[in-house]
Amino acid sequence: MSEQQDRFNGDTRVLHRQAVRTPLPDADAERLFHRNMMAVADARERKADLLADPDVPLLAAYEAELDRIASTFERRLQRIAGDDYETAAIAYHRGERDDRIGALAAYYVEGLWRVQQRTTVTDMLYSPLILRYPDSFTVNIRFASAYATPESVLYESPEHSTDDLDDDHAETYYRESHYSQQQAAEYIRETAAIIREEFPHPDESSFDDRKYGGIVAAGGRRGSVFSDMLTDVEPDPDRFSEPISETTLVDEGPEAKRTENELFPHSDVVH
Repeated sequence: MSEQQDRFNGDTRVLHRQAVRTPLPDADAERLFHRNMMAVADARERKADLLADPDVPLLAAYEAELDRIASTFERRLQRIAGDDYETAAIAYHRGERDDRIGALAAYYVEGLWRVQQRTTVTDMLYSPLILRYPDSFTVNIRFASAYATPESVLYESPEHSTDDLDDDHAETYYRESHYSQQQAAEYIRETAAIIREEFPHPDESSFDDRKYGGIVAAGGRRGSVFSDMLTDVEPDPDRFSEPISETTLVDEGPEAKRTENELFPHSDVVH
């Protein structure tokens, strides 16, 4: 996708103040949504396991998470636009088509391109916002010019450090770095439980217990310092007044602005 991705590089228009809204018309749709959210929780627990393992480089844990995010985007693109989602996205970007499928493809391709840059780009915070409503759910793909939020846990990666330390200081640095990774792993594992609590199984919960739920996450790095954050979000019950029958782009909700102000008030945000 290199040619198409280059065309989307820096094109913030497809993300700006928008989200993807997907209907939940029946039990099967709810089960699929739940399964996808449990995959997110599982991925966080896997990242925590890798991060806590002293024999696994931090970059391996980081790249495993990015691969999971990229795979999620690619599956959504294929469900929405088929195998030719790249063609649909670039045609929308060029103004050759102006339809729902093209807009959705462009939205996710832009998000995918930016996610794939995170292994080499610093000071770019990825902060998705996922909200469940009675008849649908929304996904906001957001990136901010920052590496952490006030609530983030920070951890150090010796593999990314450019400091030239003597043996004594290097040993101390590696020991402290590993400790920070273990602390982060514990936090990441704990926050995976938030996802499970916010999005209960439709066959094991009442509708009242599951009709609203939400999470916001944020992850990034600056040099050798990595960050992670995830917390619950309360959806606005008055956001939508009408149901939808197919996945579509919508304006962001008040929850997006609220979490933006709380998490990165002084950063430029690509929505």
